[in-house]
Amino acid sequence: MDRLVIEGGKRLIGEVEISGAKNSTLPILAATLLADESSVIDGVPDLADVNTMIKLLRALGVEAEQEKSLLKVEAKSLVPLAPYELVSQMRAGICVLGPLLAKLGQAKVSLPGGCVIGPRPIDLHIKGLKALGAEIEIVHGYIEAKVPPGKRLRGTKIHLGGAFGSSVLATANVIMAAVLAEGETIIENAACEPEVADLANFLVRMGANVEGQGTPLIKIRGVNRLHGARHTIIPDRIETGTYMIAAAITRGEVLIKDAYWGHVTAVAEKLREIGVTVEDRHDGIYVKADPDQTLRSVDVTAFPYPGFPTDMQAQITALLAVTEGVSVVTEKIYPDRFIHVSELARMGAQVIPDHGRVIIKGVPQLTGAQVMASDLRASAALVLAGLVAEGRTMISRVYHLDRGYERLEEKLTRLGARIWRESDKKKPVENREPMEVKVG
Repeated sequence: MDRLVIEGGKRLIGEVEISGAKNSTLPILAATLLADESSVIDGVPDLADVNTMIKLLRALGVEAEQEKSLLKVEAKSLVPLAPYELVSQMRAGICVLGPLLAKLGQAKVSLPGGCVIGPRPIDLHIKGLKALGAEIEIVHGYIEAKVPPGKRLRGTKIHLGGAFGSSVLATANVIMAAVLAEGETIIENAACEPEVADLANFLVRMGANVEGQGTPLIKIRGVNRLHGARHTIIPDRIETGTYMIAAAITRGEVLIKDAYWGHVTAVAEKLREIGVTVEDRHDGIYVKADPDQTLRSVDVTAFPYPGFPTDMQAQITALLAVTEGVSVVTEKIYPDRFIHVSELARMGAQVIPDHGRVIIKGVPQLTGAQVMASDLRASAALVLAGLVAEGRTMISRVYHLDRGYERLEEKLTRLGARIWRESDKKKPVENREPMEVKVG
């Protein structure tokens, strides 16, 4: 099992390039199942989750050829079974459910896995697909869905609101099923995230009729078939935000190239409130925090887009751990997403979990320690803490990082960080998330 070793205390300076968005790539690859011809996707990041999705597509009968960040895929002889051994490795594996159901009229997809950040029920996926006319059961750990014989999915009005707001993947699944359904589908309380809009834009290039992407109300008029298309993945806003905080926490000066300002305004405004210089420039996003600058405590609440991203909650918690004063970080999407707090405490952070929020009293200095990553974004928070900690930090279970950050050590090293990977050659324990299943 690999681990990262970080010698902290180095100010990050320089330029860093952002990769394609993981959370766009995964549903877009699933959407290629809908086409009758080949599609070409550019900007595909080299990540464990993406590689797993490519394996899943091949298991479903897709031919996939990859050259660096360019991926050519063609769904030749599809089969409806998405096996446990692949889907259990990542949450986004469930994204093949809608396309398979729309294209083949049936699908058998294992319940998904992913990061352990609290219950993430699949009830909205099932609710949306049932509204389109699918018959769905959960049998032996698989979602078994089918369209009644001689019928197609049919358009309807669907409200996708959940207990903690909209669902990105449920919105994606319903859109992908509805593009080949009869009639018009209206999705109310749709997820507004840029990754949903990116998926919809790809589908439009394939010949789908989709309007309203990026808003809570999406309209889809079903078509009879989709053709292949070429598409470039948007830059990863969570990777962008992570490097923004890396510059701030190390009191560094970093230009983040190939980043899109409009996707990270909530993070940028919160950093400005803390006292960090953040500018939208023609060649990227510029972030600077002077070494002798006193940063200010703030309160942060993670909301669905365009609010502060839940996927940035752990990272800003690490920054506030070394920011003077008392800050409160509240999680409105995944109230249990604070597993990283106990590991930050091992490094000297003063953090107190309190029913869906964490109270942080900033300390002048963190100290290096042996810590363990629990999920993808918690891993990033520990890396950020290690960059500024005194002494050596060793982070185990960093295979989580490989799921969402492309060439992390290489990019940080180019900015001046002292970070490297070590291996004890033990196979990592497979991570499975507790799954809350709601069918009714």
